[in-house]
Amino acid sequence: MEKPVILAVDDEPSVLAAVTRDLRRHYATAYDVERAASGVEALAVLGELKLANRVVALFLVDQRMPEMSGVEFLAQAMELYPEARRVLLTAYADTDAAIQAINEVKLDHYLMKPWHPPDELLYPVLDDLLDDWRANYQPVFEGVRVVGHRWLADGHRVRDFLARNLIPYRWLDIETDLEAPTLRELAGAAAEPLPLVILADGTALSRPTIAALAEKVGLHTHAVAETYDLVVVGTGPAGLAAAVYGASEGLRTLLIEREAPGGQAGTSSRIENYLGFPVGLSGADLTRRAVQQARRFGAEILTPVEAVGLQTQDGYHILTLSDGSKVAAQALIVATGVSYRLLDVPGAERLSGAGLYYGAAMTEALGVQGQDVFVVGAGNSAGQAALHLARYAKSVTLLVRGKSLAESMSQYLIERIDEAENVAVQTGASINALVGEESLEAVAILDSASGAVTEVPARAVFVFIGASPRTDWLKGKLQLDQQGFILSGADLMRQPNRKPDGWLAEREPFWLETSVPGIFVAGDVRRQSTKRIASAVGEGAMAVTLVHQHLRGPAPAQRPAGM
Repeated sequence: MEKPVILAVDDEPSVLAAVTRDLRRHYATAYDVERAASGVEALAVLGELKLANRVVALFLVDQRMPEMSGVEFLAQAMELYPEARRVLLTAYADTDAAIQAINEVKLDHYLMKPWHPPDELLYPVLDDLLDDWRANYQPVFEGVRVVGHRWLADGHRVRDFLARNLIPYRWLDIETDLEAPTLRELAGAAAEPLPLVILADGTALSRPTIAALAEKVGLHTHAVAETYDLVVVGTGPAGLAAAVYGASEGLRTLLIEREAPGGQAGTSSRIENYLGFPVGLSGADLTRRAVQQARRFGAEILTPVEAVGLQTQDGYHILTLSDGSKVAAQALIVATGVSYRLLDVPGAERLSGAGLYYGAAMTEALGVQGQDVFVVGAGNSAGQAALHLARYAKSVTLLVRGKSLAESMSQYLIERIDEAENVAVQTGASINALVGEESLEAVAILDSASGAVTEVPARAVFVFIGASPRTDWLKGKLQLDQQGFILSGADLMRQPNRKPDGWLAEREPFWLETSVPGIFVAGDVRRQSTKRIASAVGEGAMAVTLVHQHLRGPAPAQRPAGM
């Protein structure tokens, strides 16, 4: 944590040098001492400090300065740092002005020049003021700040990206947070589009792309090498498990993630049925632990980078990435998981990120405080989201298309939902339309039994429906079923002892191996997988065992042609 700042302001160079020297001699251990030669210059310094999220503990300001007096400066400085202590340096003739300033700018003290010896005339006064400031000091948040408004879709996109990548941030609503307009003006972005992202060093980004934001916050977006022993696409539980086991067993391992580590599991507010955690843990906790474990063993993680193309050549599997670069590996594990299906109703596209959210219950929970919200879905993710949102919202209504939750949700979640006073379950119901122009205002709910449509007010809808595999980039490369899930192992054998079309290896496919030798699949993207975190972790570990068996076969060429 950076030290608080003491700011000295005086237009006389010799006086400024002397007071700065004395301040640094006594306070340098606990404070940074900054200096300015005028009130105008000091305000510029304060703007830079504010953007950099620095704290000012005390102003020591000369009263007689051209252009702007000390009292005039303090009046403006209070707007940026109202908690800082204020001390005026005065001559005998300025005593009346100093006394008047006690009321005007809540002056804490005034010192007559000269202040020597400082051990008697300067330090005791400032020590007392700084002790008082410390007693009431609340450490500032150190990290990324995001300025926007509640219903800004791009603002949701930025906040969701930061939250899912475990990057601490502070949200400032331009309409309700008094600091937000000031920061926007100090950044010189008053006319720039929101959201405004202010980094810890004061750098300001107006409506940044996710790729640009990732670079600025220090995420790893470019592969170190061109070739790897193992590349894993997707960092949900299956991908992270594969990385941990692959890297720990000596394979040079690269993970590629297009959004954020953890996948859908990473967005879960509470996972209570995962082995070894009797009181449960959040998806973010599980993700953080797994990412740290993978990196400790030497795995390399690219985020946010998407695999957009695949070809196999000379025994290597070559991936084309979203930035145009390529990486190759002797073995590839596809663990891209599934995505929530999008609502196909009027208003859904317009209001996405402005009241309609896919997943994102963790990111948006604080924003629904005291409101009536809806959750669409009947699986464990929907149940976990409903219970988490119920801690903040006035009411949560779970819209379930089927007749009950028992068909698709774990019993422990059903019991918790039954016990929650502000959570209601509406079965046989689905959303027919979303109402609102710039933000969600109401939802039209269709009752499947009667066909009646009822419009009710709503400010937020969270959708957790269906499972669409992320395999468009693999069409024509691997064998997929009609829904896009990847076939593997025995599913590839159309007839006993008949290998899949295009299979070049002499052996039959391993259990988790796809239609291309050396390419494996793990987790929810696999056809007929068990949609549970524990099974995904198990498949990721098993896939690495099969990778070793594959690598014990004939070695490929040193490097594929063209790499």
